[in-house]
Amino acid sequence: MDYAPRKYYVLLVCIVLTLATTLVFWQVCTYDFVNYDDPDYVYENPNIQAGITLEAIKWAFSTGHASNWHPLTWLSHMLDWQLFGSNAAGHHLTNLVFHIANTLLLFIVLKRMTHTLWPSAFVAALFALHPLHVESVAWVAERKDVLSTFFWMLTMWAYARFVSRPNISNYLLVVLFLALGLMAKPMLVTLPFVLLLLDYWPLDRLSLTVGPKCRNAHTKYSLSYLLIEKVPLFVMALISCIVTFIAQKKGGAVITTEYYNFPVRLANAFISYLRYINKMIWPARLAIFYPHPGRDVSILYAVVSAVFLLVVTILILRFALGRRYLVTGWFWYLGTLVPVIGLIQVGAQALADRYSYITLTGLFIIIAWGLPELLGKWAYRKLVLWASALIVSSALAISAHLQQRYWRNTITLCEHALKITDNNYEAHFCIAPILLEQGRIEEAIQHNTEAIRINPNHPKALNNLGIALCKAGRIDEAIRCFERSLEMKPGADVHFNLAAALATKGEFAEAVSECQKCLQITPYDPYALNALGVALSQQGKFDEAVKYLTEALRIKPDFANAHANIGYALALQGNLDDATVHLTEALRLDPRFAQAHYYLGQTLVQRGKINETITHFEEALRLNPDWVDPMNDLAWFLAASKEATIHNPDKAIRLAQRAAELTKYENATILDTLAVAYASAGNFSKAVETAEKALELAQSSQKRQLAEDIQNRLLLFKAGRPYIENSGMIKP
Repeated sequence: MDYAPRKYYVLLVCIVLTLATTLVFWQVCTYDFVNYDDPDYVYENPNIQAGITLEAIKWAFSTGHASNWHPLTWLSHMLDWQLFGSNAAGHHLTNLVFHIANTLLLFIVLKRMTHTLWPSAFVAALFALHPLHVESVAWVAERKDVLSTFFWMLTMWAYARFVSRPNISNYLLVVLFLALGLMAKPMLVTLPFVLLLLDYWPLDRLSLTVGPKCRNAHTKYSLSYLLIEKVPLFVMALISCIVTFIAQKKGGAVITTEYYNFPVRLANAFISYLRYINKMIWPARLAIFYPHPGRDVSILYAVVSAVFLLVVTILILRFALGRRYLVTGWFWYLGTLVPVIGLIQVGAQALADRYSYITLTGLFIIIAWGLPELLGKWAYRKLVLWASALIVSSALAISAHLQQRYWRNTITLCEHALKITDNNYEAHFCIAPILLEQGRIEEAIQHNTEAIRINPNHPKALNNLGIALCKAGRIDEAIRCFERSLEMKPGADVHFNLAAALATKGEFAEAVSECQKCLQITPYDPYALNALGVALSQQGKFDEAVKYLTEALRIKPDFANAHANIGYALALQGNLDDATVHLTEALRLDPRFAQAHYYLGQTLVQRGKINETITHFEEALRLNPDWVDPMNDLAWFLAASKEATIHNPDKAIRLAQRAAELTKYENATILDTLAVAYASAGNFSKAVETAEKALELAQSSQKRQLAEDIQNRLLLFKAGRPYIENSGMIKP
């Protein structure tokens, strides 16, 4: 290899690294967000969506949201949202830009420290193209990884500058970049330790070492001097450790010894060290989540791993003389993994691809400097090195490009994880809400059920199962899921969902109570205020309902659902003008809001605007074809209206029959409508038969007024006369 490169080679290498990285990773800019941390970090986080404001900045520096304190990461997401909004492509592009910048900085820093071009370029290429780094680049929520590494590289660059020209301004630059990095992700707590390793090699500042000097040699210092020199950096790292531990403990991310005792954690740590090396060499079967084996951890595998690590460490120390890069590279790898190796278990993963983003650099250094030395003065040394570098880089690039396919969306990501891992409850948990959004309710229920089977202590999975069961109409089962979730971990969202389930069941007093509990946790939650308003409306407490709905709109003026609900409450109070204003605003905000169309139709009919009413009912049904309420009301209108332009018995029969099918012919009100439709079409025998069934249901459910109305209409049908609604109103 050429150790005396011309200056333009540096520019050429930077161009090649940029182009290669861009080509390999560009497809991530076409991908969507994923339902794993991305909601918390970006698209369901109102603080992020507020953009860069004074309040948002205060929140970023004061919050422990997502069980972390990383204000710079929050600010970067805010800026992205301000620039790109909900367009995931822009967020992915930012990650890619940082990854390219990290690659170039790594090359430039190594080149400056070692004065060797091609080994530095090879390390940068391995860093840029390795498939283990796909997770950090393709996952928007891992902005903290690429952002913190950007400041890691800048800190190393500033440190090299300080070593060349020791003065206070250069040292303060090191402090600044380290501080910024720690505010992006606390992974940088090991960086002062890495700087000590760089003092050993390649900077050659440590006087304890005897051997060939690096070409970039500087004045040597004792270990104690170098430690004292870095005291401010170690203090910053210590403070970051304390703040991070408090944030993660408070957020419930730190797993107690009740689940994983220390021997289990130590065993998994040894295994993980070896698994990362294995994945570096053969990056296959990569998943977003690797479940922790817990007490099922293999002790034999752990012992073998520990022995391997010990033997390698001894060999490296034995051969360190003249090969100091071995020490720097190996202890870089071992040391930088310490915060995430699981001795203090944060989260339930055994290991994670993203944790290798900075750590593998140490092993890359060993490979890049060790392979040329291993080949010695062999005649074909240069040819073999160039061919090997090209083959390895190409293989990694292809593998990384293929690995990215799984990050296209949540379903492809989770299905791949479920295929290659066992008992992956997080993959089951993450895929379920997306399936539910797509209307695949039974599949969502199955995945949530499986997540709970594997991990019974998963309150979020119980909450999601409850939501899916509500969608399936299994309200009692859903309520039990919400109650179990609340027993494990009380949360505003679970109280909110339980309130909705109770309201669906008609238990409005209990629903109000759950909404109030939700508001005790999050007093200014517009969604909880809206739900409370709806529950109070169902109890007939319209004044209170309007008060809470108005507060929801004060907090969130563009809340279409709250506009619709306050319009409905005002209409029931007889305030038709204000009701129309709110319902019209709801549709302006969301023209596809079926419920608002239905409510507005109910309001307009009371104002005598029949044709507009029918238009809104039909639009509600177009948007939600199986919604029984507008289906039944429209059928009633078409069957019972005395207006010739509106009267349409055939369409009324089709609508009423469909509504009856959806309610399994067990709803007295809908059967009453069907009977009126049959009579309107002149089919009085079917009208009588259907009305008698409706009357029986109404009487059995003790709906006296409805039973009396049906009885009166039944007399008409038996006399061969249709029912005509003189008032022009929809029946209640």
